[in-house]
Amino acid sequence: MMCGMGHIAKDVNSWVPSVTLRVATPKGLDLSALLLGADGRVRGDADMVFVGQPHHPSGTVRNGSAGLEVDLCGVEASVERIVIAGSVEDGSLADVPAASVNVSAPDGASVAGHPVPGGAPDETAVVLGEFHRESGGWKFRAVGQGYASGLAGLVGAYGVEVAEEEPPAEPAAPLSGPVPLTGVVKVPGPPPAEGSREAEAVPESVPESVPASASASASAPHSPFPSADRPYALVEGWEFGPVFEPFVVEGHGADVITTDTRVPPGPVLVELAHQGDDYVSLQPLDKRNKDTGDFLFTNQLPEFRGSRVVAAPEKGPLRLRLSAPNRWNLRVQPVAAARRLRGTLRGYGPEALLHTGGAADLRMEFEDAPTGDGGYASIWCHEVAGLTALSPDPSLILSKTGARRETVPLPPGPLVLLLTAGSRWTFTLDELD
Repeated sequence: MMCGMGHIAKDVNSWVPSVTLRVATPKGLDLSALLLGADGRVRGDADMVFVGQPHHPSGTVRNGSAGLEVDLCGVEASVERIVIAGSVEDGSLADVPAASVNVSAPDGASVAGHPVPGGAPDETAVVLGEFHRESGGWKFRAVGQGYASGLAGLVGAYGVEVAEEEPPAEPAAPLSGPVPLTGVVKVPGPPPAEGSREAEAVPESVPESVPASASASASAPHSPFPSADRPYALVEGWEFGPVFEPFVVEGHGADVITTDTRVPPGPVLVELAHQGDDYVSLQPLDKRNKDTGDFLFTNQLPEFRGSRVVAAPEKGPLRLRLSAPNRWNLRVQPVAAARRLRGTLRGYGPEALLHTGGAADLRMEFEDAPTGDGGYASIWCHEVAGLTALSPDPSLILSKTGARRETVPLPPGPLVLLLTAGSRWTFTLDELD
């Protein structure tokens, strides 16, 4: 499912998408990874991935020539943190000038990273950063903690004991498999103490998980005004967009809305509900605090309900200008909180929908518009696999006016469908064999 897209963070926690990410550093540093349980320690010797043991048994962490690959969506539920370390074979960290760590998504976009300080002359290993779970998603946290005791001392702080290798009695035969770190075993004991020279920083506390109840159904005209804190659920397996705690705000009349720090950069879902029968519009403001002219909503549906995907900026908060005369509430959530197309789905007005299955036919029925103007409907289809932003070249699969029935083919998911509609509608998904 979904996190901080296209954003370089320094010394802070930043959301990252739950996809297969690549961690890379300049030449001179050997990368390693430690998969940690809830106690902050490895569960066994297989939880260390390094040059001599390049693959975790789960297949979710791999050490290759281009860096570490971490499949965050597939990481075992018992793994709470993944520590990324770097070490040098000869010399010290001071001999690796202007080093940095960069985390990139499948489309090549940088999603997190930070410079690596040169380090003391006696330090030969460093904790570069860590991935840790939060609110159903993942964050990356910059660390930069050096170890004078080398990689053996670093991994020992997380429950790995490196046994000394006894010299062979005779020349050893060529090795056909991975070269061990002279024996890696789990040892009991607490994780490294905060504040010690060779201790990594403690991650911020993880808030309670989001409610697991289903999303509220789309509202019909004159239905009860929805509660701003109504529960929501994330579509299982959805990987596009960051995951975070929802931002919720309520008000009355025209306003400018500024999200807080819980909303990370990248594609997010904006939901708006407005009470009454009057005109309502919503548009983002640009970095100069001016209207972009790109409206998320511009509608006069009675008891308006709508959702749309928009990109939260890399620098500064997402700001939205709302034109509305009556009571309203607005929520900014992960894209994974949008409704999923499956079976028969009913709605009212504009909505962002997710398709996660294979190729399918989408049967659609639109009623007459309650405003009496015939009503207009359009659907833009965004293919989002491996992307960190909405496709710059989406497909227009529907553009019609008035009450009607239509069937359109859908390509395999994952897809984001952005529907514009001026009436009630019913969609039925028929997946192909």
